[in-house]
Amino acid sequence: MDEDLKKHLENQLKNLPLSAGVYQYFDKENKLLYVGKAKNLKNRIRSYFSFSPKFGVNPNNSLRIQKMISQTAHLEFITTNSEADALILENSFIKQLHPKYNILLRDDKTYPYIYVDFSEDFPRPLSTRKLVKKPKIKYFGPFFRGAKELLNALYFYYPLKQKKTCKSPCIFYQIGRCKAPCAKLISQKEYKKILEQALNALLNPSILIKNLEKQMLFLAQKEYFEEAAKLRDQISTIKDLEVKIQIDIAKLEDFEIFALAFEKNLLSTLRFVVQNGKIIGVNHKITALKNHADFDKNEIYKQLILENFNADTPLIAKEIFVYEDFEDAKVLELLLSERFGKKIHIKSPKIGEKRRICNLAHQNALLNIQTHLKNSDFSIQTQLKDYFELENFPDCIEIYDNSHLQGVARVGAMVCYKFGVWDKKNYRKFHLQSSNDYEQMKEVLTRRALSFDKFPPPDLWLIDGGKALLDLAKDIVLSSGANIDILAISKEKIDSKAHRAKGSAKDKIHSLKGEFSLGAEDKKLQFLQKLRDEAHRFAISFHQNTKKKQDLQSSKLIHLGVTQASLQKLLNFFGNFDAIYQASFDEIAELTNKKTAEKIKSINMGAKN
Repeated sequence: MDEDLKKHLENQLKNLPLSAGVYQYFDKENKLLYVGKAKNLKNRIRSYFSFSPKFGVNPNNSLRIQKMISQTAHLEFITTNSEADALILENSFIKQLHPKYNILLRDDKTYPYIYVDFSEDFPRPLSTRKLVKKPKIKYFGPFFRGAKELLNALYFYYPLKQKKTCKSPCIFYQIGRCKAPCAKLISQKEYKKILEQALNALLNPSILIKNLEKQMLFLAQKEYFEEAAKLRDQISTIKDLEVKIQIDIAKLEDFEIFALAFEKNLLSTLRFVVQNGKIIGVNHKITALKNHADFDKNEIYKQLILENFNADTPLIAKEIFVYEDFEDAKVLELLLSERFGKKIHIKSPKIGEKRRICNLAHQNALLNIQTHLKNSDFSIQTQLKDYFELENFPDCIEIYDNSHLQGVARVGAMVCYKFGVWDKKNYRKFHLQSSNDYEQMKEVLTRRALSFDKFPPPDLWLIDGGKALLDLAKDIVLSSGANIDILAISKEKIDSKAHRAKGSAKDKIHSLKGEFSLGAEDKKLQFLQKLRDEAHRFAISFHQNTKKKQDLQSSKLIHLGVTQASLQKLLNFFGNFDAIYQASFDEIAELTNKKTAEKIKSINMGAKN
């Protein structure tokens, strides 16, 4: 830390408030290094520094924190009404900005629950991912996989009410899959017994498996092979739900277990969901950290529990057990209790059955790391990080490309490569209004940056383009405050044309450290080319589909008498046909004329009628 930075920081430390809040450390390039929360901002922030015999980094802090403070140029803070409010804000900033020295747990999934509304005369199990705001609701879950298969199995084997609304006995009654409560052919008391059996099977999947296997055998003997195959796949999924851990809990309790393990720079987080004394779900995640100094169990437990107990999800258990104590457990207790309006306890049991289950969770978390190391090879990501001097381990990579044909059907595409596989559920498509490659990429990256609060940033952006687009991406990242590494890959030019031949293309890689020319056989180059080519494939496919739709829409408008020149003018301004149709009469008339506006708006009126 140079003397000017020391003086600047020392002055800032003189006027810190005593209230709760969130603090942020920035480096000399104004890049966010770290976000933390404090009950007392003055005491917490000053604890990072030593003041005697001279001002500097506090040597009592961890090596990770010492390194971070040595890079700090200035700090900022936001006061809050309480430490709980600060905790929420801290978690939001970490997720949204991915600061260099904070750990980001990437789990953006919302898992389904199965629920029953007992206020209905004939309740039926249904699936939801959010809190259902009705009285007398009972939830089961979350189910980390197989919720759909479980529901299908329940409705297949138990004669539950099959439809939400039904006025007379239907096909399900005729084939024996429903007792026709709509026609009062079963009493509420008798129906309740069937529902209780179904819900018992929900918590004991082995019951469903046994019955489904009998049905599968029957269908196979009757040579209904297609139906038997569907059941076989269903059985396989439900078998995967069965937790291979034998635990006998005498009481029919509901609680959750969280455990962490860290080994060889891999963090393993694990969650057990226990309902009615049975483990109904196990969820685990592996996250690659930069080095051993990154392991901060307090930060990880906070994120893990906050993400799994957000305000929109049902509360099943009021007791949370953790493998080990962590600093902010009490403030997290208060926050969750206030959030759900119920007293919630977070404990690290020392003896007894709960201690045994916590130990078991930790053992499984360690086992998941060992399994991951055997089955996964992240050597190429390690090579990328070292060679290009990336700040983040590139676990999560987003790749961008745009596509258009002479300004027509302008689209952008983002593909995602996460934890060594294509994460297709997080692929994104963009309809674009800009007319050139630079502005199109600016539009795509800006829209992505604006979504960081809902969809956390990746470790690395890979841009299909050269230095100009790299600099553009850098400016967008800096303005967002997020911590993202950036690489750009520009295609080799042969006779002024892009050359994509696999195995021989010598594409150039641009980074913030400089330009790199790798050999055609270099594994790093081949890996980046593979990522780029998938983004290109996805963009081209989206472009072709968009072009087909636009051609169809064009022919409709031209048939109505809209001129090609007016049509092109509208497309250039609005970007796509959906935007044209949503535009007002005056907007269309101003760009073209009133007659054209009348013709286009007449399509809208026809669609409404």
